[in-house]
Amino acid sequence: MDELTEPTHKALQPITWVDQHGDYLYRYAVSRLRDGEAAEEVVQDSFVSALRHAKQYAGTGSERAWLLGILKRKIIDYVRERNRTSNLGDDDVGDLSEVLFDENGNWKREARAPGDPPLDALERQEFWRILRDCLETLPSRQADVFVLREMDDQNTEEICKDLQISASNLWVLLYRARLRLARCMKSRWQQETS
Repeated sequence: MDELTEPTHKALQPITWVDQHGDYLYRYAVSRLRDGEAAEEVVQDSFVSALRHAKQYAGTGSERAWLLGILKRKIIDYVRERNRTSNLGDDDVGDLSEVLFDENGNWKREARAPGDPPLDALERQEFWRILRDCLETLPSRQADVFVLREMDDQNTEEICKDLQISASNLWVLLYRARLRLARCMKSRWQQETS
């Protein structure tokens, strides 16, 4: 039998991976990378890596969790490579803090309208759709660190190691990402509710 069709471990069933886990892994990758082609690439790389390292599967968790762990590493590798080859100047488009905050660090009156949506609106699907749309408008380095920190809940040390950046660079990227997201979210939320 071909090694791709024969289970390599009692608990692993590689022949069913694409059908059982492919869509889930793809959706996860797209939500992190914001690029369908890149998501397909990292999912395929994850399946290949899983086949190569099937003997390392301990069988203590589910196949999906094991594959997701591999996918997360592939996403980090992809982001690291993309950041190495991308234009490093895309983060320097201006300081939005001057637009949103006064010299004391308080929100400017015109940046915070009295009719802002209430907190319970965060639970609505609209919020997540708008957040995904706004993430796509960020420079890739800012979006990457924001997703790793705020959505994947990675700590500073892990992110800096994975992306090979300093902690101060990470905090600058997060600061800029949060400012841009705040501005984009506010603008798009107002468009949706008007």
